[in-house]
Amino acid sequence: MGSHNDPNPFDDARNANPYTNPPPNPKLSPLPPEHADYGYGASVSSPTDATRDLKAREKELQAKEAELKRREEELKKREEAIAKAGIVIEEKNWPPFYPLIHHNISAEIPIHLQKIQYVAFGTFLGLILCLVWNFIAVTAAWFQGQDTTIWLLAVIYAITGIPGAYFLWYRPLYRAMRTDSALKFSFFFLTYICHITFCAFATLAPPIIFEGESLAGIMPAFDILSWNATVSGFYFIGFGLYALETTISIWVIQQVYLYFRGSGKTVQMQREATRTTVMAAL
Repeated sequence: MGSHNDPNPFDDARNANPYTNPPPNPKLSPLPPEHADYGYGASVSSPTDATRDLKAREKELQAKEAELKRREEELKKREEAIAKAGIVIEEKNWPPFYPLIHHNISAEIPIHLQKIQYVAFGTFLGLILCLVWNFIAVTAAWFQGQDTTIWLLAVIYAITGIPGAYFLWYRPLYRAMRTDSALKFSFFFLTYICHITFCAFATLAPPIIFEGESLAGIMPAFDILSWNATVSGFYFIGFGLYALETTISIWVIQQVYLYFRGSGKTVQMQREATRTTVMAAL
């Protein structure tokens, strides 16, 4: 019968299914066999290694700590040596807007000497005011036809006088009050007498030594009054400032001398001078 010769339709469908009977592909090569690893070949850190790492870190931290302690001890020794030697590290703190010098009367000067130190500081600021105003007055006279020499001298007074006053007599007094050193007191007396002499001379401003109108004193003020009252007024103000500066400075040196003599610093200064002389001779 014809039914035995007909092809089976299911056989064609089975042959067409790529999953049940995929066609051969000569271009594809078989994959290599994979090695099954169940964790036996992987490197695993043991507790012993972790302990060794912790011990190494602990030793490193201990070494750093010992180094820090050693440095702290060295710093303390240096600070103690500096303190024993009387060396003070001075941090610049004045004026506050642009620190140039170290200045702290309330913290470093004994209470019973602070008033004198404050007044002495006032004379230092007063000298600055005197020299600045002197420059203004002389500049006004220069604009009115006076010689250029007086203006140059006024500039020199201001440039040299302000830092000179600080380094020659104010800082020695500050350190003398702080350390109670007889030699520093003696140096202050010598330089402060020169300061008072200059202020007294500038108060009168006679036309000798210095150029006549380079100092705003009483005598140039009267001379200028004959041809310019305004400039003469500047000089009269300068005369008043110099006179006030001289008066307060005399009070300061009197008070410092009374303390110096009453505290027995005269004998100490003589001993230190004798010791210095002997050491220089040796």
